[in-house]
Amino acid sequence: MKPHPLLILLFFALLLNTCKSVKEVQDEPREYPQLERPADVEPMDITERHPYAAEVDSILADMSLEEKVGQLFVVMAYGTFTNDRERELLRLKRLVRDHYIGGVIFSTGDVYGQAILNNKLQYLSKFPIWISQDMESGAAMRVNGTTRFSPAMGIAATGNPINAYQKGQITAREARALGVHQVYAPVLDVNNNPENPVINVRSYASDPNVVSEFAIEFMKGLESEGVMATGKHFPGHGDTDTDSHLALPVIDHDYERLQELELVPFQNAIDAGLRSVMSAHIAFPNISKNDDLPGTLDPSILNRILLEDLQFQGLVVTDGLQMQGITDHFSPGDAAVLSILAGADVILLSPDELTAIDGMIKAVESGRIDEDRIDYSVRKILKTKKERGLFRDRFANIENLSRQINTPEYQAVADRIARESVTLLRNEGNVLPIHQAAFEDILVLGVSDGDGHSSAGLLAEETGKYYPSVQFRELNGRTTESEIEEIIEKSRNVDLVLIGSFIMVRSYHPIQMPERQLRVLQQITETGTPSALLAFGNPYVVRDLPYTNVHLLAWASDDNQVRQTVPALFGASPVQGSFPGEIPGMYSVGDGLSLTQSRIRYDIPEAAGLITDSLLNVDKIMQEAINDSVFPGGVVGVMRNGVMAWHQGYGYHDYNKTRAVEPDDVYDLASVTKVMATTTSIMKLVDEGKISLDDPVAKYIEEFKNGNKRQITIRHLLLHTSGLPAFRIYVDVFTTRHEIIQAVKDEPLINGVGSRYVYSDLGFILLAEIVEQVSGERIDLFTRKELFSPLEMNYTWFNPDLVGPEIYNRIPPSEIDPVYRRGLVHRKVNDERAYYMGGIAGHAGLFSNANDIAKYAFMLLNGGNYGGRQLISQETIEYFIGERSSINHRGLGFDRKNNDARVITAGTLSSERTFGHTGFTGTSLWIDPERDIAVILLTNRTYPTRQYGTQISRIRSKIADAVIESIKE
Repeated sequence: MKPHPLLILLFFALLLNTCKSVKEVQDEPREYPQLERPADVEPMDITERHPYAAEVDSILADMSLEEKVGQLFVVMAYGTFTNDRERELLRLKRLVRDHYIGGVIFSTGDVYGQAILNNKLQYLSKFPIWISQDMESGAAMRVNGTTRFSPAMGIAATGNPINAYQKGQITAREARALGVHQVYAPVLDVNNNPENPVINVRSYASDPNVVSEFAIEFMKGLESEGVMATGKHFPGHGDTDTDSHLALPVIDHDYERLQELELVPFQNAIDAGLRSVMSAHIAFPNISKNDDLPGTLDPSILNRILLEDLQFQGLVVTDGLQMQGITDHFSPGDAAVLSILAGADVILLSPDELTAIDGMIKAVESGRIDEDRIDYSVRKILKTKKERGLFRDRFANIENLSRQINTPEYQAVADRIARESVTLLRNEGNVLPIHQAAFEDILVLGVSDGDGHSSAGLLAEETGKYYPSVQFRELNGRTTESEIEEIIEKSRNVDLVLIGSFIMVRSYHPIQMPERQLRVLQQITETGTPSALLAFGNPYVVRDLPYTNVHLLAWASDDNQVRQTVPALFGASPVQGSFPGEIPGMYSVGDGLSLTQSRIRYDIPEAAGLITDSLLNVDKIMQEAINDSVFPGGVVGVMRNGVMAWHQGYGYHDYNKTRAVEPDDVYDLASVTKVMATTTSIMKLVDEGKISLDDPVAKYIEEFKNGNKRQITIRHLLLHTSGLPAFRIYVDVFTTRHEIIQAVKDEPLINGVGSRYVYSDLGFILLAEIVEQVSGERIDLFTRKELFSPLEMNYTWFNPDLVGPEIYNRIPPSEIDPVYRRGLVHRKVNDERAYYMGGIAGHAGLFSNANDIAKYAFMLLNGGNYGGRQLISQETIEYFIGERSSINHRGLGFDRKNNDARVITAGTLSSERTFGHTGFTGTSLWIDPERDIAVILLTNRTYPTRQYGTQISRIRSKIADAVIESIKE
């Protein structure tokens, strides 16, 4: 038997498409197309004027009845690896090859498994196969490794229809890459029944106009990328409390009610260009003459209402005929025949395709169905395939998948939408945002209706990123009575219980909180411990626990939604969602409380407007510096737009290379102490009116009452224009704090006051003494109480060796000192004067990590506010970071970008407003307020001796420029 000529052509087309060399793919420039809205979608034209009408009629004329009937059916496939001899795959191939199946709907799978199987089936088929998939929540709803989005109600909760468009556009791009031509979404059902077990968050809202607005935007997003949208479930599945997967729902509304509510989104979407509609398996006895006939099989619903009244001309697809709402009452053959007679074009998921195909052929042969009626639907199907280019190219491009699926840009959009969807309905006692000072211990309780939920543990893990003391327990079907008693007792002894509800909305399952779990939760709420209910999935679960302090809706139970919800609990992302549904007696449409962002969030670079690919240049710079022995290791942190977007450790603690640097390792900041501790303390005292910048130092230090020292002010010390020398060794003579401080006070001036700029440690030693005299607390105690504790900087300390192993075990050594009798300087301050001052000084002595420094930088960029607490006024910050001297480029305490320097350590690309400081040990913090970005570098470049690391300034500059270059303009 000779192969069909068309198969030969298709074979070579496949070879040309999939044999593109890896080199060619790698050499292609990477593009990140913008997500833009094109013009409105044009309605589908199935008339004789259709440009493909003649070609389609020619193909149709040559088709046998068996081939035509086969085109009406869509069968299930799983997009996972399957051996070629596996039974179900062989059966699927036979359906495609021998029975001319017109479409395949992919269920679950993975990227490569689905694309490869798609190509295999397309190669076997005489006619192009129309590939469809249910992607209501993005491609990841079915395909692992793709981009997952919040469900429809979460999208509407953002209040921004463009989010629906972008979701549709990205979903379509990934669908097309996989070879999918039609997506079974958007849901056009109006969810006005809280007891609905099957629609729920799949619907956009309880308001038909809101449903229309968001669904149409999603549809346009799909169609902008050439993927067909499908409005479902006609004429409306929102007002039912029966799952059609399990039984036949019955809705008693009359036609007038449907016109006022359920049909509104369908009519609006059709008017906007909707090309396909999926029917619902629901009986409408007050509309149809057939009291118990499902809408899918009822001409009164499809022919009369959809095709005639709403004048829909596109593809009509049945919902899955394998559902019990159909199979309990109709045979496969009868269901298929009745659906076509009712007005459907495409038969989805018959429980027995061969029986249904045979029944359809016999119905035509017996005259029950006219063959012209079959031709009518097949013509629609073929025209759609022609229109979408399937007769030219039906194959997925395997080589391009890794560049087209789940890009960082796509994930950043999905993450942003998930964060914007979070909706706060109740916040009694202002529990949110959670503060360490208010709640010392937190219990995270993951509640699910099965044997557990995979995201419950992730909730605790993500909470741990923002909170130091978190305990975790699960409450599910496997929890024993003794474990329940322990959970209840634990809830009495903590300060806050976070209840993560993973009661999901899914077919074949109830949506209520199980009675056993509910009983336990009610006992917990009666303990008096504050509690927060976080509804991951079903929002209506709040009815079961009306008295928790917090009701927060997160719409979905997947890992990504959990990751994007947790920051909101701690003020690390704003809360702005509004409820698009209604919970009678509790919440109405539009309800929602707002919270602003007041802490840093941990996220991917793209979430902060940075490009990961470009930021990888930082890795290269750091590795080259380590190879050149500039330092043994270090940490780079990048915080932008309130997001800790890059936080990486490089190299090792020392040149033995046995202890790798971790991102949270703690480093000796050296002179960065001048800004983070001393300058910020002065700022706070100025804010409080306790000191003035123009106060003479003599007001606080007796030794400055004589001679020219009387002219020195606090301002002079901050600007390094006091006339004091840069430093004096002192420790060759003095070895106590009192002796060194007294020597500084007695140190003679080397320049006239205000006449020259000499960067001086001595001035900042004196400033710390002034802070102590004014506040009554030594600077380490003052900063811990007034700054670092409110900023939740748990790893920022003077004398970290006294704090505990959680801190000091993270510290690399900074030097081997043979000069001042210190030997290996490890866990102690490197600066010798600060060392002999007991580790506490205004110029050096502070230890910290990149995460804590990012919190400090965020506070400055956020107008002095952190965690909802105003630590320093914005006016004071602006004044201190600005250029405040006529003889140098510096701010008050802060260094600023210096374009006249031999090496611009702030980077050549940073703005002129960039401020920060560097540290002798190889540390630096540079903050660019114009770009809302902070670049943090922590190293121990002085190890093993100070002769190492002479190129540190160039490394600082290179890293700053690499970060700025990674900003996506």
